[in-house]
Amino acid sequence: MTDKIFHQPLGGNDMPRFGGPATFMRLPAIEAHEGLDVGFIGVPFDIGTSNRPGARLAPREIRDESRMLRPFNVSTGADPFHSLSVADIGDVPINTFNLQKSMHIIEDFYDDVLAKGISPLTMGGDHTIALPILRALKKKYGPIGMVHIDAHADVNDNMFGEKIAHGTPFRRAVEEGLLDGDRVAQIGLRGTGYSADEYDWSRDQGFRVVQAEECWHKSLVPLMEEIRAKVGDGPVYISFDIDGLDPAFAPGTGTAEVGGLTVMQGIEIVRGCKGLSVVGGDLVEVSPPYDTSHNTSLVGANLLYEMLCVLPGVNYTER
Repeated sequence: MTDKIFHQPLGGNDMPRFGGPATFMRLPAIEAHEGLDVGFIGVPFDIGTSNRPGARLAPREIRDESRMLRPFNVSTGADPFHSLSVADIGDVPINTFNLQKSMHIIEDFYDDVLAKGISPLTMGGDHTIALPILRALKKKYGPIGMVHIDAHADVNDNMFGEKIAHGTPFRRAVEEGLLDGDRVAQIGLRGTGYSADEYDWSRDQGFRVVQAEECWHKSLVPLMEEIRAKVGDGPVYISFDIDGLDPAFAPGTGTAEVGGLTVMQGIEIVRGCKGLSVVGGDLVEVSPPYDTSHNTSLVGANLLYEMLCVLPGVNYTER
């Protein structure tokens, strides 16, 4: 048994921030192997989008915008890089021309990652990718809980007659027994719809639906106390669609909706998952072609770092 290697992000005094490896937080780029605790993974996939494309380019851009992130979380005291062995383990080689084949490719990739004991933190890609990831997680953990941040519930029965697209993953996940509905929360839902019962299907499955209006003008720390109680002690996945945030903060996305969460509320939600048995997370739907300031990718990189900081096993320094 070899000693665990605590890989460190390349520091800004060792190499200028605009130089060095183009990996998440300028971590080592290595293949998945036993001994790693956490792997950052890119899924450059946007064949499931229904409006503006471009999310296939997000993993590369999020990695680039992560270069300013430093290893210690001064705000929370989290010290992930001296607690866990973390690396960037590359991108899933999806099939650009075939959505169904890509679903199998992604699932197989995550099967291998999970078999090696690695918790995946994913840079999407559109939200379709959550389905094959959850399929892989089901094999290891059984039905799991989920904290889902999004403008949309993503529980459509079909889109243009197709059962798998970025607006359908969580209906399929319930039908396939991947999620424990009584341990699921959807936060930030909003916008126009087709009927008054837009969110009733989610509620019927036991989901806690938190519409965006419930979040306006307030801290979400009290809400997260409720969410932690609902999710409980079992395994839980964080799925963060960047369009859960208001387009004033995250304009570079394919299906923007006004009246969304603030960046600060997004951070409160992720930090509020501390203490849960988080088994992985994703940050999806960043579209760099519509992100001219790169701010959306920057926010996405920071939210992924916050997910890293709430994984089980991270040590916290008391301040």
